[in-house]
Amino acid sequence: MAEGRARAAWAHTSSLLALVANVNRDPKRQRPFRPADFDPYAEEGGRDLVIPHAGIRVLKQVFIDGKGAL
Repeated sequence: MAEGRARAAWAHTSSLLALVANVNRDPKRQRPFRPADFDPYAEEGGRDLVIPHAGIRVLKQVFIDGKGAL
């Protein structure tokens, strides 16, 4: 039962993460995200997601200066 609850929680969380990622993505440069991209229990993969590397300056711009990221 505990694993089923964890899978259900991740299914919900991964759906929300995909929604937020799709709202903030550049449609010309990236493919749409699927909930399976964020779900560690997903069977069909989604592990091909590449996280871009950004320096610490990006965090300063976003959280301290209030400017948009990248």
